[in-house]
Amino acid sequence: MAITWAEVVAYAVTLPEVAESTSYRTPSLKVAGTLMARLRTESEGGLAVKCSLSDKEALVNGEDPAYYTVPHYDGHAYVLVDLEVVDPQELRELVADAWRIAAPPSLRRRLDL
Repeated sequence: MAITWAEVVAYAVTLPEVAESTSYRTPSLKVAGTLMARLRTESEGGLAVKCSLSDKEALVNGEDPAYYTVPHYDGHAYVLVDLEVVDPQELRELVADAWRIAAPPSLRRRLDL
């Protein structure tokens, strides 16, 4: 079952200081003003989610067809996610990880208390 942008937003805004916004004139999610995910309207589509380069490599080179990249994202710490086939729980974990990466250290520290 495909996941909608509205479902991605509904989960993401449960994380501290996450807000729906825009980036490059497309819907996005930001934590404390920093981009963590963007819905791509380009021909390749997908949801660009911030991640570590090592996680991106593992996801893209793994066997799950939900994860991919395009040349535009070469060298960038974003993995593309096919919302038509991604496992909902895996996507929630990926969005939570994106939050941890993009959130300012002071916010992460407050939540670790």
